Amino acid sequence: MDKNLLITGGSRGIGAATAVLAASQGYRVCINYLSDHASAERICGQIREAGGYAIAVQADVSNEDEIIRLFSRVDSEMGRLTALVNNAGTVGEASRVDAMSEFRMLKIMMSNVVGPMLCSKHALLRMLPRHGGHGGSIVNVSSVAARLGSPGEYVDYAASKGALDTFTIGLAKEVAGEGVRVNAVRPGYIFTEFHALSGDPQRVSKLEPTIPMGRGGLADEVAEAILWLLSDKASYSTGSFIDLGGGR
Repeated sequence: MDKNLLITGGSRGIGAATAVLAASQGYRVCINYLSDHASAERICGQIREAGGYAIAVQADVSNEDEIIRLFSRVDSEMGRLTALVNNAGTVGEASRVDAMSEFRMLKIMMSNVVGPMLCSKHALLRMLPRHGGHGGSIVNVSSVAARLGSPGEYVDYAASKGALDTFTIGLAKEVAGEGVRVNAVRPGYIFTEFHALSGDPQRVSKLEPTIPMGRGGLADEVAEAILWLLSDKASYSTGSFIDLGGGR
């Protein structure tokens, strides 16, 4: 069976590392991105140079009309989707809850919860036997923040990842008998550009003394776990979580 993978937010960081690793393991990859066209094309170029197949498709995955457009591009250029990584997400600047706006909270929830739920919906319309599919695998990118709560930094982000964890458990049980597995990874302090979004690009380095392993993680280390969960090696795993937080 063809291995066709869609990665949301795939132009940088964990998403990009996952795209490159997946392509090296025989997946045809669609890299979805919101705004960084140059980075998405650069990752596609890297994959093609190594002999792999990759396309880049712009879409805001917190908007269902754009998700429908994204999935139709995958249908026409790659064929039936067999794997989905819900990696796209956002975080606001460090803030207490009593200083957060409604707009900020809604944006976080749309991007980090509703978006992955909608992408999963459209993936299931292609993976489930009742819709003509042959099964598949979904991996959600959560965060150790779901367990820690992120007080004084971004409780809204942590809450959104907690919701994503609960969605992972519920969807996994819903489709477990229909050939689709749903799992999640929970990265901790990983060296990516993501922390610049919260206004602290050096955050991982500063927090390394608080991490039991004494160092921040690498995007490639998260990608390895995502690819294992996607693969047949994890054939009896669904509704499960791999924590990648260096012991936090």
